Amino acid sequence: MNPDTALHGLFDSHAHYFDARFEREAEGGADAILRGILPDPVSRILNVGTNCRNSRLAVQQAAAYEGMYAAVGIHPEDCHYEADVEAALGELRALLGTPESRRRDKIVALGEIGLDYHYANYGEITLDRAKELAFFEAQLCMARELDLPVIVHDREAHGDCFEAVLRHPGVRGVFHSYSGSAEMARELTRRGWYLSFSGTLTFRNASRVREAAQAVPRDRLLVETDAPYLAPHPMRGRLNHSGYLCYTVSALSEIWNCTPQQAANQTAQNAASLFLPMEKTLEGPA
Repeated sequence: MNPDTALHGLFDSHAHYFDARFEREAEGGADAILRGILPDPVSRILNVGTNCRNSRLAVQQAAAYEGMYAAVGIHPEDCHYEADVEAALGELRALLGTPESRRRDKIVALGEIGLDYHYANYGEITLDRAKELAFFEAQLCMARELDLPVIVHDREAHGDCFEAVLRHPGVRGVFHSYSGSAEMARELTRRGWYLSFSGTLTFRNASRVREAAQAVPRDRLLVETDAPYLAPHPMRGRLNHSGYLCYTVSALSEIWNCTPQQAANQTAQNAASLFLPMEKTLEGPA
């Protein structure tokens, strides 16, 4: 996996450019990075919120870049810090606004939402699976009401996440940074879901992730960075950004037995189909 040839038209379907790590670790912060990678080699980025406060920041950043869009939602970790469930969901609903305001704000998805069972506690706050599920279910209902795709965070909660989305058959979306089994991948894509793969696809010990990617139909697979986290090999340990998406695309091209540019084109088209159905995806060279 060595992307020697420059790629074009990359679509990073999941990043967090409001994250404080950019200001701490990158000279000039996120803006300096984004100015260097947009509109080429990265043509589009989905900037994904995890609570109402940083979802507003995601919207503000999206307004500053032609190729950036926003997703707003309440993450399963962040929900533990919300004392009033109804108030938090009401704030999110107000942020989502109307179809006209969403177009103006470039909000194209509801997320990041889901379940995370990795930690037993968040500081002094004990993991509350019931609270996570309540937020997840409520936001799935909201997505159905507003006809928005969702971005699902599933960390060590595969069975419960799968059962939750099955209870909402009218909802569409993506399981981001997919870490489940190949069998679950087949079931989700059979039911119309997309799966997104991050830099973990490049890790040397990630045979399970590659097996899952092989199980996904080519028109249902997205790529992402989850920036500033999950930098791909050989950049592991560094601050991640959308320019490093080339490594994940290159790893995917080996699985698909195609050129990296073909993998970039296909995954960009897939992301546009889910998040930007009214727009055309500009494909790079084959």
